[in-house]
Amino acid sequence: MRHDSVFQRLIKIIKRELRWFLPGMGVKRWLVFVLAGTTLLGVGLAFVLIDLYRTAPDTWWLPALSILSLRFLDRIFRALVFGAIGVGLIVFGIYGLNRALLKPFMPRGQRLVDAVSAYRRKDRGPRIVVVGGGNGLSSLLRGLKEHTSNLTAIVTVADDGGSSGELRRNMGILPPGDLRNCLTALSNDEDMMSKIFQYRFASDSGLQGHSVGNLLITALADITGSFETAIAESGRVLAVQGQVLPATLHNVCLVADISAAEGDVRVSGESNIPKTKGKITRVWLEPNNPLAYPPSIQAILSADLIIVGPGSLYTSILPNLLVPDLTEALRASRALKFYICNVATQEGETDGYSSSDHVKTIESHVRGRIFDLIICNNRINIGLPEHIELVTQDEELSLAYPVYAADLVDEENPWRHDSRKLAQTVMDVYYEKTGPLSPRDS
Repeated sequence: MRHDSVFQRLIKIIKRELRWFLPGMGVKRWLVFVLAGTTLLGVGLAFVLIDLYRTAPDTWWLPALSILSLRFLDRIFRALVFGAIGVGLIVFGIYGLNRALLKPFMPRGQRLVDAVSAYRRKDRGPRIVVVGGGNGLSSLLRGLKEHTSNLTAIVTVADDGGSSGELRRNMGILPPGDLRNCLTALSNDEDMMSKIFQYRFASDSGLQGHSVGNLLITALADITGSFETAIAESGRVLAVQGQVLPATLHNVCLVADISAAEGDVRVSGESNIPKTKGKITRVWLEPNNPLAYPPSIQAILSADLIIVGPGSLYTSILPNLLVPDLTEALRASRALKFYICNVATQEGETDGYSSSDHVKTIESHVRGRIFDLIICNNRINIGLPEHIELVTQDEELSLAYPVYAADLVDEENPWRHDSRKLAQTVMDVYYEKTGPLSPRDS
């Protein structure tokens, strides 16, 4: 039984190491170069040894050289023995060298072949652009980064509450909060660096509840003189997979018309809208028609898949779509366009909304259809906090759009999406529409 265990372990090791030669690993071509160079070097050394063997006087070391060269075997067997030993030494040496060079940059406990395989797989993944803000966008990004590294998050800059609002008013920069959340979601190291980036000081500490990430982005913006450069540098600090871009660099304010029992009211400020009782009838940006951030437009036009949502309908999703250039780029893009409907309603924004209400609200603000498919949650046996209702999938939506429904609920927070379930569903639907290979593989 012990011999069987050793044999099985050896087979397992061989199978694991043979993964280096799978298609797409990017290793075989370089191994061919190394083998070719080594072969030429060996041929040159063979000429020297042959000449030395034929011309040197009869000395004590010639018999030893004869034995070491395996002259007692046929030439074909000698070639096989030396070839096998040479290839084995080359592969072992390259493996050891790469392991020594890459070890400082690899997560502890991860095998080199697994790291390379995961990198190659995600590098060939589809170009995905996600539009939104808040916790919903961060959750989706956290799941999608396991499938592709070609991710772009386009984030609203209309936030004016909390730490972001204070920095926006006092420092004159765009609100960094949603951008910070997306950067940490895309980070390769969410264990420590993300915790540091998300750490929030106590309100009585003199830092007014600011997070380290918000302060770092603000400091980088002051040092570099550019908010967008500060975001890019923060991404390098966190080693993010993909990029996070603002929808616009203009200092915009979200304004809403709300129909209340005592009459219609107009509310300014993203943080004030959910606090006002009544039904939101319309939202818009001031100043009107802000210019989009050009890299955001470029990302949309070159995307394979564009995802809108999940997130707060009026305060996270629509502020992006109210930037006219972004919406026009979204219409012009040849990418597939998915809308991910929220699991539950949001108090003060979407009380009593069905899935079709969410879609119709977006259509009324962008003046037309922009989605190819809607993804909804179909798990209904979940307990939700008071004043929060499940967003139901109604027949009206199914008649207007292709709808894909699945269990997308987070077990610990049932009013939110599970990042892994949601990302896997998105990728399954995408590959079902495009085939098993993404456009980058064809």
